[in-house]
Amino acid sequence: MTAPPTPTWTSAGNPRAWRAPALDSSPVDFHRGLPGYQPSRLVEAPALAAELGVGRVLVKDESNRFGLPAFKILGASWAVERALADSTSEVTALVAATDGNHGRAVARLAAQRGLAARIFVPVGVHPAAVAAISGEGATVTTVPAGYDAAVAAAVADAERTGALLVQDTAWPGYEQIPNWIVAGYTTLFVELDEQLDGSVLDLLVVPVGVGSLAQAAIGHYRRPGIEQPPALLSVEPATAACVLASLQRDELTSIATSPTIMSGLCCETPSAAAWPYLRNGLDAAVAVTDADALGAAGDLSAAGVPGGPCGAATLAAARRLLAEPELREHLMITPESTVVLLSTESSTANPSANTSEPG
Repeated sequence: MTAPPTPTWTSAGNPRAWRAPALDSSPVDFHRGLPGYQPSRLVEAPALAAELGVGRVLVKDESNRFGLPAFKILGASWAVERALADSTSEVTALVAATDGNHGRAVARLAAQRGLAARIFVPVGVHPAAVAAISGEGATVTTVPAGYDAAVAAAVADAERTGALLVQDTAWPGYEQIPNWIVAGYTTLFVELDEQLDGSVLDLLVVPVGVGSLAQAAIGHYRRPGIEQPPALLSVEPATAACVLASLQRDELTSIATSPTIMSGLCCETPSAAAWPYLRNGLDAAVAVTDADALGAAGDLSAAGVPGGPCGAATLAAARRLLAEPELREHLMITPESTVVLLSTESSTANPSANTSEPG
C-alpha cells in the first residue's frame, strides 16, 4: 500500500491524440429495445457556467435508468445479455461485489431473468443501500473489510457454486465481462452526443472508482475517427484516490482507503482493463473532499439535478481545476467552452454510512 497522493495530476503527453480500440459491437440498439428505455436528461446550468467562467455547463443526470437511481444497469444489462448468450452451461445465479449501485443493478437483472443473486458489500455501505439491494430479491453479505475484499468474496462464491460473476472491475484472467460492462456504458455517451446536437464538447468530467465508467468515456471520446475529442477529467474522493495514485506513479497502484461520503467511489485498486485507457487518455485527474462533494450536491439540486455525492464530485472537480489559470490552459478551456458533468446517481442511490442524511 502507498501513501495518499497529492490531489491533482495532469498528463504530460497528448491524450487527445491517443486512440482506443474500436468496440466489437454496440449496445445502443439493445438498450433502446428494452422496456422503459429513455435517454437520461441533459440539464443546462447557466448559474454554474457563470461561476466557472465558461460558455455552458450541462449536467448528464443519471438519477433514473430503467427505474433505478444510477447508470450502472447500462453496463450490467449488456454484460449479462452477452454472457448468458455465450454460456455453454445453465446459469442459475448471478454474483457481484458492490459499493451499492452495481449490485442493485445485478440483482434487478437476476430477478427479471428468474435467477438468484448473491451480492457482497464492503464495510461502510449505508444500510439503506443494502436494503435496496435486498429489496430486489438478492442475498446480501457484508464483508468486514474494504471493496477489494468484497470482490474476493464474490469471486470465491462464484468459483465454489458455479454462479456467473458479473463484476465491474478487471484483473488478469477476468476481462471479458468487465469489458462488456464498460461497453454497455457507451449508450450514455452516444445519447450525450445526440443531445449536444452538433455543439462541440470541450470538457467532460467523470467520477471514478475502479475506473470502468472513465474507461468507457475514454473509449468513446478517443475512438478511431473522432474529429474533435474533448478534454477528459477524472475525479475521486481524496481518501480513496487509487486512479490518481496510479497516474502519479505511472503504474497500477493499490492504496489504503478511509471512509468517504462518496462511498460508490471508495475503491483501493483500479481495474486492470481500465488502466491503459486512464494512463493514455485522461487529460487530468483530481481528488476532492467530502465537504466539496456535499456542497456541490446542494448546488446541483438547486440547478434541478438530484445528484448524490459521487455524481456531484464532478462539479467539485470542475471548481477545483478551472479556478487555476494554468490548469484551464492545460485543458484548453476558454470563456466560450462547453463543459459536461456526469452526475452518476440520484441523491438517494448510495447514501454514506458516515452521514445521517438519507441521500
